[in-house]
Amino acid sequence: MRGPVTPSGTLIGVEISPKDRFVTVYGRKPVLEALDDPALSVDKVVLADTARGPAAREILDAARSRGVEVQRATAQRVKVLAGNGKQDQGVLADVVAPRMKPLALALEEDDLRSVLVLDGITTPANVGMILRTATAAGIDGIVVPRRGVASIDPLVVKASAGVAFRAPVLRCATAAEASALLRASGFPLHALDSHASDTIYSAEFGERAAFVLGSETFGITDDVRPHITSWLSIPMAAGVESLNVASAAAVLCFELVRRAQV
Repeated sequence: MRGPVTPSGTLIGVEISPKDRFVTVYGRKPVLEALDDPALSVDKVVLADTARGPAAREILDAARSRGVEVQRATAQRVKVLAGNGKQDQGVLADVVAPRMKPLALALEEDDLRSVLVLDGITTPANVGMILRTATAAGIDGIVVPRRGVASIDPLVVKASAGVAFRAPVLRCATAAEASALLRASGFPLHALDSHASDTIYSAEFGERAAFVLGSETFGITDDVRPHITSWLSIPMAAGVESLNVASAAAVLCFELVRRAQV
């Protein structure tokens, strides 16, 4: 049942922060690429007050031509907002991600049927490739927690080939919080384990299902494990033990596509 809402339609008790609405890109080249892409809506640019010269002028001109607000801030403030003090180059841009929202809000508003939960995946390339694959496969939501998983930054955007901007990203604090919310909403929670007897091809999922993808090094984290309802494997041949997590996600996502077409 839908909970109480504010006059603007936002669910009471579900806080929507800027990090749940925008993908923040930083560095001169990523910011210019975002400003030059007419398919992207840029909310604002934040430029360090120490930024001067041709590079800063190019960014200011590009923002002006798009009608994008440019805010000046201290270099330290830009570092904090970007979350990457080594590569921000004194500039960032908040790009509107139209399908990004808090998981709690999506559970109230949307008819979610297939959800991925990323747990402890810290390699940006893997997160980006999972976003691209899951979006292509029509997965309803991809939970990218704010802690414990690589943030959606220029490296993730690049690995996703730009799909990260329009992926159905769902936000929450941690994978454990996401797992608890999904279970409370009636989702069974499946996780991949190379030693599981049930496979992604033999298991029954029902109309709604969530799948947790853990890191290749540590697997599913201890605070998520109590929420798992079943463990599934991907059959391997020739003595291969497991797949890269992004490859495993691709196999899983397109098995779900296959099932939907049967």
